[in-house]
Amino acid sequence: MVKTDGDKKRGFGTRWLWLVVALVAAFVAMAVSSKTSSKIALFGAIDRACHCARGTPKYSGMVEDCCCDYETVDRLNEEVLNPSLQELVKTPFFRYFKVKLWCDCPFWPDDGMCRLRDCSVCECPDSEFPESFKKPKRLSLNDLVCQEGKPQAAVDRTLDSKAFRGWTEIDNPWTNDDETDNDEMTYVNLQLNPERYTGYTGPSARRIWDAVYSENCPKYPSQESCQEEKILYKLISGLHSSISIHIAADYLLDEATNLWGQNLSLMYDRIMKYPDRVRNLYFTYLFVLRAVTKAADYLEQAEYDTGNPNEDLKTQSLIRQLLYSPKLQAACPVPFDEAKLWKGQSGPELKHKIQQQFRNISTLMDCVGCEKCRLWGKLQVLGLGTALKILFTVDGQENLDQTLQLQRNEVIALMNLLNRLSESVKFVHEMGPTAERVMEGHLSVHSKLIYSWNKFWSHVLKA
Repeated sequence: MVKTDGDKKRGFGTRWLWLVVALVAAFVAMAVSSKTSSKIALFGAIDRACHCARGTPKYSGMVEDCCCDYETVDRLNEEVLNPSLQELVKTPFFRYFKVKLWCDCPFWPDDGMCRLRDCSVCECPDSEFPESFKKPKRLSLNDLVCQEGKPQAAVDRTLDSKAFRGWTEIDNPWTNDDETDNDEMTYVNLQLNPERYTGYTGPSARRIWDAVYSENCPKYPSQESCQEEKILYKLISGLHSSISIHIAADYLLDEATNLWGQNLSLMYDRIMKYPDRVRNLYFTYLFVLRAVTKAADYLEQAEYDTGNPNEDLKTQSLIRQLLYSPKLQAACPVPFDEAKLWKGQSGPELKHKIQQQFRNISTLMDCVGCEKCRLWGKLQVLGLGTALKILFTVDGQENLDQTLQLQRNEVIALMNLLNRLSESVKFVHEMGPTAERVMEGHLSVHSKLIYSWNKFWSHVLKA
């Protein structure tokens, strides 16, 4: 039967009607899916208590280049390490960190984010900064140039009356900061400045990480990269992963109501979608843990004097509890074996090269355009540099009680870094599977919609 013009028009109109209906249905389904997954992703601890429903863990077996497996790391972290570290970093000794916060970027001197020396920082004269810190002082936060207009990125400099002095100050060959330059440094209470979302995003933030990866630890092809270079890359990647996890774990969900919570979709997009980043996080955690356990004798004998006898005794007790945990010594006595590195005639030259690369990374922290990000970047890079210093002493000697010398700030940075990594591993273990299920389910719904849409469109064209 031959179709008339009226029949053709009616058929054409019907196809477009179905097209509109399909479009509306697709958008509604996508909106419902997005809304549902967003709620779960943002507020998402819906199955935190339901460990039995997780099934077989995605990460199992030995952590690459380490001497401990994922299951053991998760168990030790939950039962031993994380509880001790959480208490330790709250003690007066580990609560304060000495840092130079004003911008002094040698790579981009024309950077508008770091052009001003007093970038939201008031450097108090000696008369206003008593040695005993008896007068708490909150410094001005009016200038938000360095924070890109984000007040949540400013550092709270409130000090209590129990700040401390002491310890010999010796520069770390792995890091750039001159810790002996006291006039340009101030104490910051880390408990008042948690590592979390600050609003620091965009080109300024990306440029820092691009410089870290491309200029200092590029992804060498496997045939061109030696073990030591791979380890440097994994350490930086693991640190990067940990920082991203802390941003996702404590995220500003609604600026209008100052609502904070978990952003699991961000965690998935930045970390869980890339298994190597999770593996590098575990590697970095074990690397730093090895440095802490290797320096056990030194750390046990160190003076944790802050003028508060009860708190100082508690600090020493927590240190011993952490260093000499029977569970840790039985399950993972040597988390990482550093003895296999820097071998052969080129060993010293290679160490010097990688040491310089890490110093460059340390210097880049002065270019971070967000004050809180700069604070935690400097602390964690110093902590990682301290771990490198412990594991790879300058003269290569194994007898640490004769060669190792740490300054107070290095120990504070080291233990706070270990706690940061411990929290990240715990969050990945507890919430990683949820983030993956939520986001992969979300992506699956959208994939089905796209498939249905393509199929329908093909049918319309053929009609």
